[in-house]
Amino acid sequence: MDLEDTLLMMPGPVPVAPRVLRAMSKPMINHRGAEFSAMFDDCREILADIFQTKNDIMILSGSGTAAMEAAVGCTVGKDDVVVALENGKFGERFKDIAARYGKVNALENEWGHSFNLEEVEKKLEEGAKAITLIHNETSAGIQNPAEEIGKLAKKYDALFIMDGVTTLGGDTVKVDEWGVDIAVVGSQKCIAAPPGLSMISVSEKAFEAMNEKDALPYYLDLKAHKKSADKSQTPYTPGVPLFFGLQEALHIVKEEGMAARIKRHATGAKAIRAAADAMGIEMFPQLNDEYSHYSNTVTAMKAPEGVSGNDIKKDMIARGIIIAGGQSHLSGKIFRIGSMGNVQPKDIMLTIQELEVVLKKRGVVSELGAGVDAASEVLDTLL
Repeated sequence: MDLEDTLLMMPGPVPVAPRVLRAMSKPMINHRGAEFSAMFDDCREILADIFQTKNDIMILSGSGTAAMEAAVGCTVGKDDVVVALENGKFGERFKDIAARYGKVNALENEWGHSFNLEEVEKKLEEGAKAITLIHNETSAGIQNPAEEIGKLAKKYDALFIMDGVTTLGGDTVKVDEWGVDIAVVGSQKCIAAPPGLSMISVSEKAFEAMNEKDALPYYLDLKAHKKSADKSQTPYTPGVPLFFGLQEALHIVKEEGMAARIKRHATGAKAIRAAADAMGIEMFPQLNDEYSHYSNTVTAMKAPEGVSGNDIKKDMIARGIIIAGGQSHLSGKIFRIGSMGNVQPKDIMLTIQELEVVLKKRGVVSELGAGVDAASEVLDTLL
């Protein structure tokens, strides 16, 4: 299969615009020179608008997981308690990272199930240095109540550390308004740059917590990153071509405008859900309260009875469209379609069309057209 003819419809990495690829092919520059500093500052300025924050923003050469570890590793000591909220694979990852540095008091829900805010509060009442949350749990297609968790964190004076990897740049995120002390995002999701960079915003309260630690990580030392960022630099050698790509991707975000970008993401996800409903496919997340929502950047669906989600994924790959299956114990039980980054209505329509054919061949639907019609009706609102 020709990679150039393959459509990525997975929850990251996402398709990268040709102008981003062209930017990455620019000649190498001095990473300690004025040209790099200007690019660095430009990226941070646009990111501040995306994050909706006045906090310091650093750019790390490393994936979103590097930023997750930096957030925890720089603020949590061996005697500190972290309330780790888990209802999917990446909540589990935050929990595992926290266990490397401190003591974990986890609230573990079934994947895709909403958190009970009263249970969250009970955990915080027991005392905690920090609380971790995945804003948008892509492994299960559920968006968690960041604003409400932020209020609880403030009430109990806990650092609020939030993974916004698959919402920042594609959905509503208000770091300052929600009281997020540390927010992280990866380059290859809604921002639609290549993988390899992560961005992190850090509050004054979080920096104060770092002063209380005896030792900080070396490469992921956020105090060192801030010191360099104040001089428009990174403390260690950056991935310069990735910065070229990031800057161009951020310019695309700025040109579209966040309001329009958020609307496009939300409408695309709504169209996929409408198509699934029309084809008799059930959503995977179990929304048990008014605060949790279906993800606006990835749709997780239950595999139809008698059909493996992995077989659906395999059939779609054969038709040139890459979707995602389930992770860990959800392998084969669900399948997921991403709608993040620069995904356009035509990409969603093609995906639904091919999915419908796959499901008909598998005996799940008897006729073609219902899913396409349902998705089209939703997407027409963008025209």
